[in-house]
Amino acid sequence: MKSIKVLGSGCAKCTKTAEAIEAIAKEKAVAVDVIKVTDPMAIMGYGVMSTPAVVVDEVVVHSGSIPHRADIESWIV
Repeated sequence: MKSIKVLGSGCAKCTKTAEAIEAIAKEKAVAVDVIKVTDPMAIMGYGVMSTPAVVVDEVVVHSGSIPHRADIESWIV
């Protein structure tokens, strides 16, 4: 199971990012554990300056916008 963290304050873009990841994973029948991280210190620990950001298996793979579907699909494969 992949561990995917969505880093952000809980804003609409962050929520939409988490929902999109969960929906695409479900559609593709891939088990993922989506964790929403809202603690500013934890977010800064990843070196992220703009949110939403996505961390897959402890590697920052995206930041600053809602990711495109193709990107999400590549992360959950």
